[in-house]
Amino acid sequence: MDFGIASVGAITILCLLGAQGLKASKVNNKWIPVACGIAGAVLGVVGLHVMPDFPATDVITAAAVGVVSGFAATGVNQAYKQFSK
Repeated sequence: MDFGIASVGAITILCLLGAQGLKASKVNNKWIPVACGIAGAVLGVVGLHVMPDFPATDVITAAAVGVVSGFAATGVNQAYKQFSK
């Protein structure tokens, strides 16, 4: 049984990369989690239509999976910061 976990991980990594790009720009850091959530939602819907093993069967669920993956990207970033101190 395959749950499409690689596709969810891919969304998280892409959102993390986007967050790092935003962090390097002049964007206020408070908007980075929002941007990751929106990017994750968009990538989730794209993943639904592009990836055959995506773990959602409708647009709303795909967007929700994407949002959670996008927010996970900011959590990964914060966990790395905390452990590196």
